[in-house]
Amino acid sequence: MSSAAEQEALRGGRRGTDAAAGNGKAVVNGTSTRPEARAAPRAASVARARPAWPGAPTPLGARFRVGPDGVAGTNFALWAGGAEAVELCLFDERGVETRTSLTELTHEIWHGFLPGVRPGQRYGYRVHGRWDPWTGARWNPAKLLLDPYARAVDGDFAEHGLPPEVYGHVRDWPQQQVADTVRDDRDSAPFVPKGVVVHDDAPDDEWADDRRPKTPWADSVIYEVHVRGFTKLHPGIPENLRGTYAGLAHPAAIGHLVRLGVTAVELLPVHQFAHEDHLLQRGLRNYWGYNSIGYFAPHAGYAASGTRGEQVGEFKRMVRALHEAGIEVILDVVYNHTAEAGELGPVFSLKGIDNRGYYRLQPSDARRYADYTGCGNTLQVVQPHVLRLITDSLRYWVTEMGVDGFRFDLAAALARSFHDVDMLSPFLAVIAQDPVLRRVKLIAEPWDVGSGGYQVGAFPPLWTEWNDRYRGAVRDFWRGALPDVRDLGYRLSGSSDLYAWGGRRPYASVNFVTAHDGFTLRDLVSYERKHNEANGEGNRDGSDDNRAWNCGVEGETGDERVTELRRRQLRNLLTTLLLSTGVPMLVAGDEMGRTQGGSNNAYCQDNEVSWVDWGLLDEPGWGALFDLTSRLIALRHRHPVLRRRAFFSGRAHSADGLRDLAWFTARGTEMTEGDWYAPAATLGMYLSGRDIPGRDARGAPVVDDSFLAILHAADGASGFVLPGAPWAQAYEVVVDTSLEEQGAAPCTVLRAATTVTVAGRSVLLLRVREGVAGRGG
Repeated sequence: MSSAAEQEALRGGRRGTDAAAGNGKAVVNGTSTRPEARAAPRAASVARARPAWPGAPTPLGARFRVGPDGVAGTNFALWAGGAEAVELCLFDERGVETRTSLTELTHEIWHGFLPGVRPGQRYGYRVHGRWDPWTGARWNPAKLLLDPYARAVDGDFAEHGLPPEVYGHVRDWPQQQVADTVRDDRDSAPFVPKGVVVHDDAPDDEWADDRRPKTPWADSVIYEVHVRGFTKLHPGIPENLRGTYAGLAHPAAIGHLVRLGVTAVELLPVHQFAHEDHLLQRGLRNYWGYNSIGYFAPHAGYAASGTRGEQVGEFKRMVRALHEAGIEVILDVVYNHTAEAGELGPVFSLKGIDNRGYYRLQPSDARRYADYTGCGNTLQVVQPHVLRLITDSLRYWVTEMGVDGFRFDLAAALARSFHDVDMLSPFLAVIAQDPVLRRVKLIAEPWDVGSGGYQVGAFPPLWTEWNDRYRGAVRDFWRGALPDVRDLGYRLSGSSDLYAWGGRRPYASVNFVTAHDGFTLRDLVSYERKHNEANGEGNRDGSDDNRAWNCGVEGETGDERVTELRRRQLRNLLTTLLLSTGVPMLVAGDEMGRTQGGSNNAYCQDNEVSWVDWGLLDEPGWGALFDLTSRLIALRHRHPVLRRRAFFSGRAHSADGLRDLAWFTARGTEMTEGDWYAPAATLGMYLSGRDIPGRDARGAPVVDDSFLAILHAADGASGFVLPGAPWAQAYEVVVDTSLEEQGAAPCTVLRAATTVTVAGRSVLLLRVREGVAGRGG
C-alpha cells in the first residue's frame, strides 16, 4: 500500500468521483460506456503547482541539483514516446498530490525543473494519450506511474491482493475476453508505491576508500544468496537488522562467508519488485524477486534504515563491507520482463508510459504481448530507449552502487533481435563496446522459453554462462543414471566442447549442481519428487525433471543407514563441484545441509522453508559438511591446477609422455575410445601441475602439485590401480568422502601401481608425491 495517510484519506473518500481521474467511465474501442456500480474513490486532494522551469532532458530521472540563479531543486526527465502530455505528481506526508505539467519536449523526453524540490520528495507521473489496445496504445492518466529511473521507491502494495484500481483496464469486467479493452478511470495513486528523489552528493556516494577485490574469473567461487533469507534467522545478527542489507553487512554474516572462502556473492534480485496478485490473495509473497518494477532502486523491503532514500546508502555500505572482506557483489538482474505481466496485468510504470515502445507486441495482434519469458511480457530491447534504460541501469549499479558484475536472468530473451536469438544483437553489441560494462563480470542464464531460446555455449567471449549441462551430468553420474562417462569427462574438465571457441576460456562455464530454483543439495539426495503443495498450485508448478535420488526413502527419515548415505552423497557432489575446471557456484545453505522439505520451487515461500537455518552448524554431521566445503575451497585457492585459465590439451609436453590431463579406468589404464562408450561407474582424472599454461605476475612459469581424483558411483567398494610412471611414484590421500570427518583420515601415502580400495559411492582425491616410496594399497 501507499502511506497510512493516503489510506485514511481513501477510507474517508469512498463517495463521489475523483475529478482528476475522469468521470468514472470506461472506454471500449473509443466508445464510452459506464461500468456498473463502480464508484471512483478519492485518495486525497489534488493541488496545482506553479509551472515548472524548462530544465534539461538529461539525465533521465529525478536529479537534485542547483539550477539557474543558484536555486536548488530537482530536474525531472521522462522518455514517453507517443504521449500527448505528461504530469509530474508530488506527494506530501499526508498523501496530498500536487500536479505540474511538463511542457518541455526534447527528442520524446518530457522534462522540467522544480525549484525547492529536495531529496526525500515522493513523486510519480501521469501520462496522457490514446486508449486503443488494438494498436497497443494503453495510455491512462488515471494511473500513477513509477519513474523507470527512480533510484528509491517508497510504499508497497496491499497485503491481500492488488486492488482493481492498479489496472489500466476494468479488471472485473463481466466479459473477460474483452476486459483488457475497457479502460478503468479510477485513480491508482493511493494504492501504488512512489519514486523518491535521492541526493546525488550524499556522504555514501564517496567511494574513495572502497577497494574492489577484482578477483580474476579463474579464481572465483560464487555463492548464490538471498539478502533476506540468508540473514533472517542468523542468531549473531541483531534482530532489527535481520533480513536486510545491513544484516548482510554485519560481521556475523560476512564472517561466515570468509570462513567458507567464497570470493563473490550473487544476490537474488534486489531491484525494486512487486508481488503478484494471485500470491497475495493466497497470503503469499514473491520471495525470489524476479518481478521487477524499478531497475535503479534497491528493493525497499530489504532496508533497515528507511525507504525515503535511506535504502540507497544502506546498500552501498553493504557493498563496502563485503569489499573490505575481499568479496565481490554480483546482482541477479531481470531485464527481460517486468511485473506488469500481459494485457490482463496491472499498470505500474512502462505499460502506462508507452506500452508499444517498451514491450514486444505480437506482430499480428498488437493487443497481445510476445512472451519469451513465461511471465506475460518481454521488453523490446531492440528499441534504443529500452536499451538505454537497461545500460543506464547497469552502469549506475557499477559506478554509483559499487557492484562488480551481473547475472542476467533469461539472457537469451535480451539477445533476441526481432524474433530469433542473435549473438550480434544490439544488446550484446552495446555491452561489448561499453567502457564500464565490458570490464565487470557478466553471467548469462543462456536460455529463455521461446523457440530457439536454449543457447548454452553460444554467448560471445566476454560472457560466462550458467552451464546446466554440468548440472545434469553430475547429478546423473552420482545417481547412477549416466549410460557412460563421456559427458562427465567434458564437464569435469571445463566443457571444452561448449566453450573452446572464439578465445573463450574454461571459466566461461559457471558450474553448479543446485541453484535457487530446484531442490537444495540436501533435498536432491532426499527426494525424487517435488513437494510444492504449500504454493497453492496443486503441485503443478516446478520442474518434474529433478534428476534426483532419495537413497531409497522419500523425505526425511530416522534410518541411520539412509542418513549416512545421503551425507556421503552430499560430500560427493560438493567435492566434484569444487574439483571441476570452471567457476563453481554454491547455493547459500547447501554447505550446511539446508532443506526446503522437498520444494523445488520455493519462489513464494518467504518463511522458514526458504530461510537459512543457522542451527544446522551446531549439529555434528552438518558442521562437518561445512568444514569439508571450506577445506575444498581452500584447496582450490592454493592450487592453480584446479582453477586453470586455459583448456587442457591432452597432449604430452615432455619427453616422458606426461600430459596435462589424463583419464584412467579402475584397471589403472588410460581410457580408450571404447572405454568412453562403455557403461562405467568409476572414473579417474589426472591433473598435471607441471603443464599449466601461462605465467605468474612476475613472468615465471606456474608450477603446482599434480592430483588424481577417483570418482566411484557404484554401491560397493572397488579396487583402483594407481597409475605408475610417468604419472607418479606415490600418492598421498587428501580427501576421502567416505569419511564424515576428514580430520580422521591420516595423510596416507600409497605406492603407484598398487591397488587402492575406493569405498562405495565416494570420491578419493590423491596428491602426487615424488621421491616417496609409500605403502601398498
